[in-house]
Amino acid sequence: MSRSWKHAESHLVERIGWLRAAVLGANDGIVSTASLIVGVAAASAGRSEILVAGVAGLVAGAMSMAAGEYVSVSSQSDTEQADLDRERRELAENIDFERQELADIYVKRGLTPELAKLVALQLMAKDALGAHARDELGISEITTARPVQAALTSAATFAAGASMPLLMVVVSPLDYLVPAVALASLVFLGVLGAIGAATGGAGIWRGVLRVTFWGALAMAATAAIGKLFGTVV
Repeated sequence: MSRSWKHAESHLVERIGWLRAAVLGANDGIVSTASLIVGVAAASAGRSEILVAGVAGLVAGAMSMAAGEYVSVSSQSDTEQADLDRERRELAENIDFERQELADIYVKRGLTPELAKLVALQLMAKDALGAHARDELGISEITTARPVQAALTSAATFAAGASMPLLMVVVSPLDYLVPAVALASLVFLGVLGAIGAATGGAGIWRGVLRVTFWGALAMAATAAIGKLFGTVV
């Protein structure tokens, strides 16, 4: 008695495109905005000045993240497209050489020359460019560059991350604003690190320690600078 069934697999690498942009955006939003707030507050500024600086940092940072991600990932996309165009021309000009090139790749991976030629022949009969993109160029549907997705994800998560220390400015007493923002931001960073690690299938504590260490270092540096220049001015 035979049974037909579907075995659906979900691999964590499928999340790499948006996960990288999301973690980077949220982490940068928390660290940069909290550091800015701590630095301005350490210079003995009032609550309104601190809020203005924080909101300006949120808007500027979100736009910068969106533009930076779009330009960076667009460059990657342009490079991928140029490689695909060149491969398309090579397939049109010398299909036999390209077939042998693909077979040689499979031989290096462990197939016999006869089987490698057969595999290359069958794969190229269905989708020659796709076979070469995957196995020669390393370009796949999972890893291909998506500039708009990266830009929007980074901007949105930056704004979400930056809003957390800004909220602490509103609810914290002015005399305890610096330690409150710093402590809350480290907690936010720890939660973010844990979520990012769990989503990516990595060790949670490593992710938590990694982001909190650099966040604490950034806030300590800006607090020292704010205190120094606030005292001098």
